[in-house]
This record gives sequence, C-alpha cells and structure tokens, in this order.
Amino acid sequence: MLRAACMLSLGLVAGGIIQPASSPQKALGSVTFVDVTAKSGIRFRHNSGAFGKKYLPETLGSGVAFLDVDGDGWQDIFLVNSTNWPGRKGKPSFSALYRNKGDGTFTDITTASGLQVELYGLGVASADYDNDGLADLYITALGRNRLFRNLGGSRFADVTDGAGVGDPGFSTSAAWIDYDRDGRLDLFVCNYVEWSIQKDLFCTLDGTTKSYCTPESYVGQSSTLYRNRGDGTFENVTRAAGLYDPASKALGVALIDYDNDAWMDLFIANDTQPNRLYHNNRDGTFNDVGVMAGVAFNEGGVARAGMGVDAADYDGSGRQSLIIGNFSNEMMALYTNEGTGLFIDEAPTTTIGKASLLTLTFACFFFDYDLDGLVDIFAANGHVADDIGRVQPTVKYAQPPHLFRNLGSRHFDEVTDRVGPAFKRAMVARGAAYGDFDRDGDLDLLVTTNNGPPRLLRNDGGNHLNRLRVSTIGTSSNRDGIGTKIQALIGGKPGPWAMVKTGSSYCSQSELPLTLGLGTVSRISGLRVTWPNGRVETLPATDANQAITIQEGKGIIRAVPYGPTGVPPTTLAR
Repeated sequence: MLRAACMLSLGLVAGGIIQPASSPQKALGSVTFVDVTAKSGIRFRHNSGAFGKKYLPETLGSGVAFLDVDGDGWQDIFLVNSTNWPGRKGKPSFSALYRNKGDGTFTDITTASGLQVELYGLGVASADYDNDGLADLYITALGRNRLFRNLGGSRFADVTDGAGVGDPGFSTSAAWIDYDRDGRLDLFVCNYVEWSIQKDLFCTLDGTTKSYCTPESYVGQSSTLYRNRGDGTFENVTRAAGLYDPASKALGVALIDYDNDAWMDLFIANDTQPNRLYHNNRDGTFNDVGVMAGVAFNEGGVARAGMGVDAADYDGSGRQSLIIGNFSNEMMALYTNEGTGLFIDEAPTTTIGKASLLTLTFACFFFDYDLDGLVDIFAANGHVADDIGRVQPTVKYAQPPHLFRNLGSRHFDEVTDRVGPAFKRAMVARGAAYGDFDRDGDLDLLVTTNNGPPRLLRNDGGNHLNRLRVSTIGTSSNRDGIGTKIQALIGGKPGPWAMVKTGSSYCSQSELPLTLGLGTVSRISGLRVTWPNGRVETLPATDANQAITIQEGKGIIRAVPYGPTGVPPTTLAR
C-alpha cells in the first residue's frame, strides 16, 4: 500500500440494458450531494490511535455499513472504530450503531445494543447468518474479530467464541457468501500482513524521520474461509477449499459470478501482491484464475496496491466487470469482462485512468446515482502518508472523491466538480457505502475518514427518474437472498440487473436491498430472478416507483409506493 511512499446464461444477454432517458447535461444538472452529517445527528469520530509511532495499522481504518437492524425498512448505520495503543493515555473509543428515526436523523443506540466493545476494529460485514430474519454483524480487527448475533430489539450478543470465527490475525474486509449453495451463509475474511507492535519496523522517507512502512516490508497473511455448519458454529475450511495463500495481502473482496454459472466466485484485491480471482469449482473448492483472466497485474505485468473492489454489469453485456481502487500513480482499474474468461482494463483509455492517476483510492463501487439504468462509479480517496507532500508535492494527503457518470458504450464522464460543494471537499477517506437512508428513491453515500468524522452525503435530485427497489427473502436459499440476481424486463427484453451482495467497497457494506434505475420506464414487463441455488423464476409485470419484497417460491409478497410519488412505509417485510 505504501509503494510510492516507502455455463448458464441466466437470461443476462448482451445489449439488454436500457439507455439514459435524458441527455447527460440535463440529468446531471438536477443531482446534488449535500453533506447532512451534522443535521442527521451523527457525532462519531474515528480514532486510529496514532501518537507518533507510525504504526502500519493506523493508515487503514475504517469501515461502515448500511443495515436494517430492527427490520423497520429504514437503513441504520454502523461505524467501525479502532482504539488507543497500549500505553497511550486517553478514553477508550468504540464502534457506533445509529438507528434511523425515519425523519432524516439518527440516534446513537450503541450503549444499549451490546456492541460497545473496545477493539482495534477495521471492517464490517452484515447478514443474517442463522436465517432467523435478523441482521447480524461481523467486525474485523487487528487481533481477534467479533461476531455479534442479533437478538432482536436492537440488541446483540457476542457469539465469537462459540461460533469459532475469531480469526486472530490482521483482518480487513469480509463478506458473507453461500459458496456451497446449501442455504447457509459462509464467511470469507481478508487478512493483511504479519504485524504487531513487537514486529514493527523502522521505515523512513528522508533517512532520519520514521514514516509508515510499505506492506512489502512485512510477510503476508492468508485470508480465511469459514463454512457455516448450520448449528451456530463454523468450520475453518481455508486449506480444504484451496484458498490458503500466505503470500496474500488482502484489503478488498467482491462476490462475483464472472462466468454466469450460478456458483459464486471470489475476487480478492491484494496490496503489492497479485490480485486473485477464485473460480468456484462447485465441489467446495476454488482455483485461482487471476493471471489467466488478466486481473492479477497491470498491463506491464506489475502487481498494484489494490484496496477496494466491486463487481457489476456496467456495460449491459450481462456479465459482471470489476472496479478496483489502487495507489497513487497507479490509476484505478476497470476490468471489463469480455465473456471469454478474459478481462481487459479499460481505465487507461478512459476518463477513469487519467482522473485517478494521482489519487489513492480505498473504497470504490458501482451504483446508479441518477437512476438512468447505467451504473456509475464512486471512489473514496485519501493518502496513507501524512507527510507524502515532502517527497511528492503533486500528491496530497487529503483528496476529494471521484464520481464517474456512466454515459453508455463503455464511456464515463467525471462529474465530481458538478454535483455540489460536498464533493469538492478533500478528505482522508477510507470506507464508503451507499444506501437510501431517507427512502426518497435515490442512493445516498456515507464515507468514513481516517482519524476524523464520517460524511453522510444525501442525494438530492437523483430520484427524478423511475426506479424499483427490491428486497429478497430466500427459503431454500439463504434468507437474505445473498447471491440472488434480479433483472428487470423491459418490453419483454432484458434490462438492468443487479446482485444482492455483501462485501465490496473497502472494509464496508452497502445496503442489501437493490435499487434498479429504470430511466423513463414507468412499468416493467416482468422480473427474472435467479436465486443463489440456481432456481430461476420469472415474475409478472409491475409498476415502477415501488419497493417490493420477493420471496423464493412465492413471488412478490409485498409492494408499496417508493420514492417522491409515494409515502414510505413504517414497516417492510424482510
């Protein structure tokens, strides 16, 4: 990370996505992101513990999640915190759980939730691992990770020891995944390097003053796969699954079915090591095809400092491509899935490469901020070395984010300076997630900063086009329906689609419900639903601007108005 400083088609066919409903200028002018952090009542501040020792973990934190803790249909917020180093004086710091009051504000309910535990936290992944209808929390950390089971009533119990998922390494991102299609969510945990205060190295930029060390100075650490036994416990199957990789230095993970065979694969963004694309062999094992697929290295055959990552169909091909955040002077990567097992990095020949050359991107993801049916790209930026300006004057420590608007035909326009002053503000950003916290139909953003406050950026005007919000309930599949693909049918033809997922971004998780941008389409001719177990269902026509809940085997079990033309409900079926 401190490299510079020290086949089943599933009906997802090419050309099926709808085009923008209006000109780029007209659609763009109506969207502004407004910083409503103070107004919302969020008073959190991240603590890296830094006090001059320049310990490597201080550069990484931390993550955030949008999740519906109490099942009321409003997205709550969980913010991961780190804490003081041993011997440093000061009050302990804790992660925070904020309950969405449904009026644009949040209430801190951490103390009564059972989540007020001191740890050097880094990442978070949320899902209903025990299929009881409640969102559970997994927090990654330097040292022992924690699994908190949701007991209802916004209260959680620490079940780490009994579940066997402590993973005492240096963990970063995590994702819940049903890799074996048994209806139970398994857990993948990214691990970084072998580091401790006792093993800390002295690195310098100028030969005298200590600076943060590059991860190349430390030995890597294998990520971990835990298989859900279905009785509240998990089994470490990393070696048996073919995923043991002590050379890995993983910071980001994305769920991706890159070959559309209805078995979930894994992409791992590694820092100064080759990225991994793990193909699911359908027998409980994986094999790395990253080199053959062209996603392990850059065009020059060099491993980059990969951090955040996401997967989506951005070009209407019916295939998931990849966006990856890399170090400054490396560019972001936009690996386009060619459908032959090969990916091509389009970033160097697009706006994305030029715009991201000097920025250092942690969190990044695809999301349709203007609901035109084409997923756009967000990137949260910030350097890791607070003294980087001494050796690279053109590279800044605090950096503004990127917002790339999808114009179709694999073209993007950087609109960062055209969506309001909040996007022009430089931040030392780390984690980020999207979610419609105010239930007005468009997707808002939450960005964390290192040793600073988060930024809640409300999307104003993104709901001027139509949308459909979809929540899933699995029956034989996992209850959250993680891994489910939802595709809108427009005039009987394939339209925009997305996959229910955990992970992605960096150390963070966006909301589980899907928001499909429909442009000017006010009624879809149907929905094609592919569940994680491979079951395909085609559902009847439905109107846009609704929030619908789909249950496996039963179709649409609830539909309510959603967005500016309707009244948000107080309760939604999960």
